[in-house]
Amino acid sequence: MPFVAAVIGYLTKRVAIEMMFRPLRFIGVADPWLGWQGVVPRNSARMIRVSADLITSRLVDPKEIVDRLDPDEVTRRIRGPLLLTVDQIAREVLEQHHPRLWEMLPVLAQDLVIKQIQAGTPALVAKVMADIRANIGDLLDVQQVAVVALERDKELLVRLVRDISRPEMAFIARCGIYFGFTLGVVQTAVWAITREPLVLPVFGALIGWFTDWLAIKLVFFPREPRKILGLIPFQGVFQRRRKEVAKQYGALIAKEVMTVPNIVHGILTGPGSARLLTMISQLVRKSVDEQASIAKPFVAVAIGTQRFQEMKHAAADKAMTHLPAMALHTTPYATEALDIGGTIAEKMNRLTREEYEGLLRPAFRQDEWKLIAVGAVIGALVGHLQALLMLG
Repeated sequence: MPFVAAVIGYLTKRVAIEMMFRPLRFIGVADPWLGWQGVVPRNSARMIRVSADLITSRLVDPKEIVDRLDPDEVTRRIRGPLLLTVDQIAREVLEQHHPRLWEMLPVLAQDLVIKQIQAGTPALVAKVMADIRANIGDLLDVQQVAVVALERDKELLVRLVRDISRPEMAFIARCGIYFGFTLGVVQTAVWAITREPLVLPVFGALIGWFTDWLAIKLVFFPREPRKILGLIPFQGVFQRRRKEVAKQYGALIAKEVMTVPNIVHGILTGPGSARLLTMISQLVRKSVDEQASIAKPFVAVAIGTQRFQEMKHAAADKAMTHLPAMALHTTPYATEALDIGGTIAEKMNRLTREEYEGLLRPAFRQDEWKLIAVGAVIGALVGHLQALLMLG
C-alpha cells in the first residue's frame, strides 16, 4: 500500500503539472464548465499584466537603458547602410522631381550632389538620438512593449513560466512520492485494523489532495530561511533559487520580450511616436536645406522654390519608410550595450520576497484549488481500483 500511495502521489503531481500548461486552448463542451484549458494559458491576460507591471515598475527604467547607447557608436554602426539609403533616396527624389536636370548632369556631378547630401547624415543621426534620449519616458511605453510581445505569442508566456519553474515542478513531483509513501504507511495501518474497503479510495483522495496542496505551498513557503529542529535549513524552493531564477528570467525577457526590434517598434508606434516622426521629418527637411544652401541661387532658378519644397517633403517621407530598417542595423551593438538581461537580474535580487514571489505565484494562486481537486479525484479513483483488486 505505501508503494501504491507513492505512485498515486507522483501521478497526481505529474497530472497537475501538465494541467498547468496544457492544453493551450480550451478543449471541451462548455467553456469553462465542461472541459479544460491549461491554468497558465487560461490566465494569460492576468499573468501578462502582472509580468508587464513588474517589468515596468521595478525592472526596466527606459532612461537608464537608453543612456547606455553611445550616439557616435550608433552612427558608426549604421554608417554604411545609412549612406547607401541616403544615396538611394536622393537619386529617387531627384529623378522623380527633376528627371531632365538630373540626367543632364555628368556622373561626377551627380556623385558630388549625393556626397554633399550624405555629409549631413551624421549630424542628423546625432540630433535624433539626442531627442530620443531626452524624451524616452514619453516615447517608450515599456509596459506596452511587454504586453504586445506576450500577447502576440501566447506560447511565449507558457515557455517563460515553464522554463523558470522547471526545478519547482520537479520538486512537486518528488514531493508526491515522499508524502504519498508516508500517508501510505498510515493507510496500511488503518486498513489492517478495519479491513474497510472505503479506506482505500478515501486515503487515495486524501493523498492526492494533501500532497498537491502541500507541494504547492512548499514551493513558495517559508519565504525566509528557517531551520527544522534548529538544525536542518529549510526554505521555499522558489525563494531559495532566487539568484538562479533572476539570471534566467532576465535572459528570457531580454531574448523574447524586451528585444531591440521590440523596443524600436515600441518607440516608433508608442504614445509619443507621432511627435518623434514629425521631429525626424522636420530634421530631414532642414538637413536638405542646409546641404542645398551652397547652391541656393542655382536651386531657385533651375528647380524652383515650389518644386524644391516638394522634393524636401518627398525625401522626408522616404526617410520615414527606411527608418525602422536603419534602427535595426544597431541590434548587435544595442543588445550588448543595453544589457537588459543583466539589468533585470540585478534588480530582481533587490525585490522584496513577496514581489519576487509574484513572478510565479500568479500561475498557481487563482486555480490551484482545481489542481488540488483533480489530484483528489485521481487519488480516489486509483484507491477504488486498488480496493477492487484486493477484494477480488
